[in-house]
Amino acid sequence: QVQLVDSGGGLVQAGGSLRLSCAASGRPFSNYALGWFRQAPGKEREFVAAISRSGTRTFYADSVKGRFTISRDNAKNTVFLQTNSLKPDDTAVYYCSASTPRSVQAIITAPEEYDYWGQGTQVTVSS
Repeated sequence: QVQLVDSGGGLVQAGGSLRLSCAASGRPFSNYALGWFRQAPGKEREFVAAISRSGTRTFYADSVKGRFTISRDNAKNTVFLQTNSLKPDDTAVYYCSASTPRSVQAIITAPEEYDYWGQGTQVTVSS
């Protein structure tokens, strides 16, 4: 079992940046592949970014590629999502998620393959 706590959201103008964090407690953090998803009002939850257990592989949705960066600090049991050049379309509640694949290189993009979720943090981008 792992508990995830999201933080770092807020209100920012278009073109600005935010650094989202997700702190985990429970099993050894290195057991988990991690991801970030977001959900805007009236829309389904969508994949944003993922990072492998090893931290050596990452993958991004096309809509955020080149603007967002996912990273992890296993010593601090924390995963980060650096969001730059934010657009109004990025407005959503952002959720971190954790899964336990066997492979240290596995990248997971499907929400149904994640076992644990944070409570979400609101990101609002004004135009």
